[in-house]
Amino acid sequence: MEMKKRLTLELRNKKPGEVKELVLDNCRSDDGKVVGLSSDFENLEFLSMININLLSVSNLPKLNKLRKLELSDNRISGGLEVLAERTPNLTHLNLSGNKIKDINTLEPLKKLPNLHSLDLFNCEVTMLINYRESVFTLLPQLTYLDGFDADDREAPDSDPEADGDGLEDEYENGEEGEEEDDDDEEDDLDEEVIDDEEDEDDDLEGEEEEDGVDDEEEDEEEDGEDDEEDEADDDLPRGEKRKRNLEDEGEEDPEDEEDDEDD
Repeated sequence: MEMKKRLTLELRNKKPGEVKELVLDNCRSDDGKVVGLSSDFENLEFLSMININLLSVSNLPKLNKLRKLELSDNRISGGLEVLAERTPNLTHLNLSGNKIKDINTLEPLKKLPNLHSLDLFNCEVTMLINYRESVFTLLPQLTYLDGFDADDREAPDSDPEADGDGLEDEYENGEEGEEEDDDDEEDDLDEEVIDDEEDEDDDLEGEEEEDGVDDEEEDEEEDGEDDEEDEADDDLPRGEKRKRNLEDEGEEDPEDEEDDEDD
């Protein structure tokens, strides 16, 4: 796809001034130059033109707010003074896989005071003796060269605002928060079930204790009645007591039988 058509597609009916990020990777540039971009993209902060057969950045418009520029896998060999003139606030520049051979080719970048990250992977210049020391000496404002500082300490993760990683992090955190909330709800439900079961057990134990008390009381009452009957029998005269015992056993008193015979 040609660069102009790709640019129109990326705009998606937006005005150039509304665009902050623009990716034109793998399209075809006309004559190896930047085509279609203008200073109307005044709020552009991130621009990526990877592998578009770019030979020069001479047609790059004035982009005062541009902070990150991706130009890897092209055929740029010089002309970097344009960047100093038209992207004065650049902080990240990726020129990996281009045709840069000499340290002096990078000298125009001294005019970019905010440039703190430069990538030159797979450029011939990286094969020079004392390459890293020479670049850090030439560009003292640099913090990272090819992902490492002057003391060989690796650079932290890239800028989330420029790469759009911030939105992904927020989305992931949101999901984790929902999962944590779900877990909390499940824990609360489990605790409620356990509490209900413990309450039921307590109620059952209480009922069993009450039943035991009632049974004991009934037994005590029956024993008391039997004792009263025994005490009453003890108070009867001897003859009456004997007669009652015989009646309980279903036998007649011999004295009564004698009375009947006399009659």
